[in-house]
Amino acid sequence: MEKWHSSPELAVGIGQATAEALAEAGASMVLADRDEETIGKAAEGLRAAGHNTIGVACDVTDTAQVEAMIERAVSTYGRLDAAFNNAGVNSEAAALLETSDNEFERVMNVNLRGVWNCMKGELRQMMAQGSGAIVNCSSIGGLKGSRGRSAYSASKHAVIGLTRSAAVDYATKGIRINVVCPGMINTPMAAFVTKKYDPEIMRRMVAQEPIGRFGEPEEIAAAVVWLCSPAASFIVGHAMAVDGGILAS
Repeated sequence: MEKWHSSPELAVGIGQATAEALAEAGASMVLADRDEETIGKAAEGLRAAGHNTIGVACDVTDTAQVEAMIERAVSTYGRLDAAFNNAGVNSEAAALLETSDNEFERVMNVNLRGVWNCMKGELRQMMAQGSGAIVNCSSIGGLKGSRGRSAYSASKHAVIGLTRSAAVDYATKGIRINVVCPGMINTPMAAFVTKKYDPEIMRRMVAQEPIGRFGEPEEIAAAVVWLCSPAASFIVGHAMAVDGGILAS
């Protein structure tokens, strides 16, 4: 694959696996995470493996920091061919009436406003260069209701709506925008949901999976790389469930 330049928000789990997969596909990358130490180590690891990568500390809820991150990407590599907007948070299980306004705002600020902020900066650059691909990260929680997850589910449904509307707006501008919807993936967020991998909770959740197991971060990464690549050139505004068959059951 020809060298291309991308910017995934790293965090851990899906973000890290996607960064590694994009690097293996030939991307030169800016990795972004709010934790400077985490992002520095991740970028150093990829550079040690021979990949062209830099890390930038960035809080996606802060517009100025997002703009600075994208400016760094463009000043370093000259363009922005692809972006994976992956930063997200979960919350403790609680019905709507037991969820505080502050918690709702926290979840929406990261999961939705963060994607909004990143897309605005990415689209400005991609419009200027006349091409690009954006993949946002939602969840199967954005395609179905989830007991005790009102705030999280609302944020992830909104990411899909935002993706689809923006995809229609920019489809004729050489920019493709899609969204990946992971099911239950073996990540630190899964550990949060399953109470640090409580065996009984794990057993019940795996029993709901038609495929009989949790997914791995690398399986989401493969979908993201494909959506960013020319192989997905006619895929626009699509919400791709990578869920082991939960929505089909």
